[in-house]
Amino acid sequence: MINEVRKKKPLIHCITNYVVANFQANGLLSLGASPVMGDEVEEVEELASIADALSLNIGTLNQRSVKSMILAGKAANQKGIPIVLDPVGAGATRYRLSVIEQILNEVKISALRCNTGEFAAIMRKDWAAKGVDAGEGDADISDLAVQAAKKFKLIVAVTGATDVITNGKVVHEIKSGHAIMSSVTGMGCLLSSVTAAFLTVEESADAVAKAMQFYGEAGERAAKVSLGPGSFKTAFIDTLFSLAESDLHKGGKLN
Repeated sequence: MINEVRKKKPLIHCITNYVVANFQANGLLSLGASPVMGDEVEEVEELASIADALSLNIGTLNQRSVKSMILAGKAANQKGIPIVLDPVGAGATRYRLSVIEQILNEVKISALRCNTGEFAAIMRKDWAAKGVDAGEGDADISDLAVQAAKKFKLIVAVTGATDVITNGKVVHEIKSGHAIMSSVTGMGCLLSSVTAAFLTVEESADAVAKAMQFYGEAGERAAKVSLGPGSFKTAFIDTLFSLAESDLHKGGKLN
C-alpha cells in the first residue's frame, strides 16, 4: 500500500503538538505525503477542506487548539476525509480525558491511534502509566480494543509489545518495531499521521494494520544502522523514504 500512498502524495492536515511538529512534518515528507501544520482557529476549517486526511494530536493542549481540532474535525467530516485521533498522555490529567471525550462526541473519528497506557485510560481501566509513557497493566488489550471499536464506531490501533488493530470485527496483531523507538519523542505522533496517510488510500482496518507494519519494520531497519536515539532518528527518516513494498516481511508479521 505504500506505493499507492507515494503515488497519491496525500495532503495531511496536522493539528499537533509543538514538541513533535518538525519531526512529524519531515516524516510525512519522507514517506511521500505532504504535511500542512496549521492550527489557527481562523484557518483550520479551510485547511481541512483542502486536505486528504486530518491528524489530531493532543500532546500540548490549550483551549485554542481544542477549538481548532473540533472545527477542523467537523470540516473534515463534511468533506468525508479520514481523521486519526492521537490521545497523547490521555491518563495524565482529567482535562485530557475530557477533551478526548469531547472530540469523540463531536467529531466522527476514523481511527484512534494510541499506546496501551493511553488506551487503558480512555477505557477507564487500571494501568500503571506515567505521563505519555505506555506503562504496564493486566487488561486484555485485544478484547478491550474490540469493545472500544464497537462503542466509538471507529478503528482502534494500540501499540505495544504486540500491536492490536481492529474495527470491532477483524483483529490484526503485529509484532514489529524496535525498543529504541521508545527513546525518541514523537515516534507515536508521527505514526498517527502516517496512519492518516495510509487511510487516504483505503479507509479500513487493513490499511491501518499495513501502516503500522510498515512503520515497525522501518524502525527495525533503522535500528540496525544507528548507534543510539540521535542517529536512529535520522536513520528512521531515511528509511521511511527508502523502504519499498517489496522489502516488507511476508507472512508471520501481520496476522
